[in-house]
Amino acid sequence: MHFTYIVAPIFALLGAVSGNSLAGRAAQLTQVSNFGDNPSGTAMYIYVPTKLAANPPIIVAIHYCSGTAQAYYQGSPYAKLADQKGFIVIYPSSPHSGTCWDVSSQKSLKHNGGGDSNAIANMVTYTLKKYNADPKRVFVTGSSSGAMMTNVMSATYPELFAAATAYSGVPAGCFVSSSGAVDAWNSTCAQGNVDQSAAYWTSVVKNMHPGYSGARPRFQIYHGSVDTTLRPNNYRESVKEWTGVFGFDANKPQSVKNNFPSNGYTTNIWGVDSANPLGKVQGIFAQNVGHSVPMNGAQDMAWFGL
Repeated sequence: MHFTYIVAPIFALLGAVSGNSLAGRAAQLTQVSNFGDNPSGTAMYIYVPTKLAANPPIIVAIHYCSGTAQAYYQGSPYAKLADQKGFIVIYPSSPHSGTCWDVSSQKSLKHNGGGDSNAIANMVTYTLKKYNADPKRVFVTGSSSGAMMTNVMSATYPELFAAATAYSGVPAGCFVSSSGAVDAWNSTCAQGNVDQSAAYWTSVVKNMHPGYSGARPRFQIYHGSVDTTLRPNNYRESVKEWTGVFGFDANKPQSVKNNFPSNGYTTNIWGVDSANPLGKVQGIFAQNVGHSVPMNGAQDMAWFGL
């Protein structure tokens, strides 16, 4: 993707590091090399807490550009939360120069297409089997380029995930390369110059897994109002994409929470019902926050039902 200058997420994560000390922990981040077919050469790392729950949930935590699985393990709250709650965390590590994710090629934008998304999906199926994990409680999240891949994973492998949280990404398919290039930069999308209908985005998602008619993951979108790396219009397009997938009107949220989950944040919610008390889609717009929005472990646990 060749935008290694995106290092802002490292600073955004610093707030999580102080409360996420890994010193003295019995369990450790471990690389897994035999998780199955790995068409793109993506590395798999896994954190399995010492006190593992029966039929444990799984969170796939996907790093930002210039990051690694190890950096996201150290800088995100998920390993500490795994110790508390007994779930497993998968940390994929990008094989590309600059360590961005391929969210541009048809290999990665198609179900079983042979790209990064395919490799990450195989990590999930390996973990489900090896640890007798709960297939109804598998979740995906990421920051920046990892948030882009979170969108892509939710579109290409909806059968694997119950819910997703994307911190400062772009809609699935927005970074598509007209030449089919792997790990390509898309300035039109990044600069917020893509303006499509909900119907368009819905078709993009459905074409990533043609013929799929099953359940789709609940989707949560965070974005900052002064993001100059992936411009704020990507928030609006992402909202159109996922509300469209679920058949909601992006302009008519069911409820709006001001100053939630933090001061200056506005949370729009669609699809609240008895089975989904937090809704099926949440759009969280953070005033005066740049790239990328800091992770909120407590809210992630609430959204994932953990």
